[in-house]
Amino acid sequence: MTPAGRRIVAAAEELFYERGITAVGVDLIAERSGVTKRTLYNRFGSKDRLVTTYLAERDQRWRSLVRARVDACEEPVAAVTAPFDALRIWSGTNARGCAFINALAELPDPSHPAHRIAANQKLWLRNLFEELATEADCPDPTTLAARLLVLHEGVLATQPLPLDTLPAATDLARALVRADAPGGRRGAAGQDG
Repeated sequence: MTPAGRRIVAAAEELFYERGITAVGVDLIAERSGVTKRTLYNRFGSKDRLVTTYLAERDQRWRSLVRARVDACEEPVAAVTAPFDALRIWSGTNARGCAFINALAELPDPSHPAHRIAANQKLWLRNLFEELATEADCPDPTTLAARLLVLHEGVLATQPLPLDTLPAATDLARALVRADAPGGRRGAAGQDG
């Protein structure tokens, strides 16, 4: 991406996240990024493609952070709740809740490419929870993954409120994993059960 394209995406991300996707027009994005509307359209073609690019780049950063937290875990049981640790880091600079939930609310048409990115981000996280629970030898990884996703998303939904739900949700997530993976260290020790 060109430097102008990067500036456009950076301005769009800030504005879309702070004000909402539908509330922000291309004129404001062009002005904030220091380019003309023509340059914006030459780089992205439409506001919809710019929204899609914004969410795709945000999704990539989120997935990279989660994967880094998962990879830092020494035990499979600890890795199952690593997305909650990633959320603690991510939340430090993202106080308006989840950009993907916000996008799903603003872009309800499932055929919209940005809607698909936001929906796929949630499906990816649920699938990751299931994959990690399977690696930790949890007996019902599908149910555990659904529960963990609900906890994770609940934290994001309450983030704009003057509540700090992340510590309690993280503790509950760890308790659910411990309850579902008796012995906790089976996968890490390489034992068959």
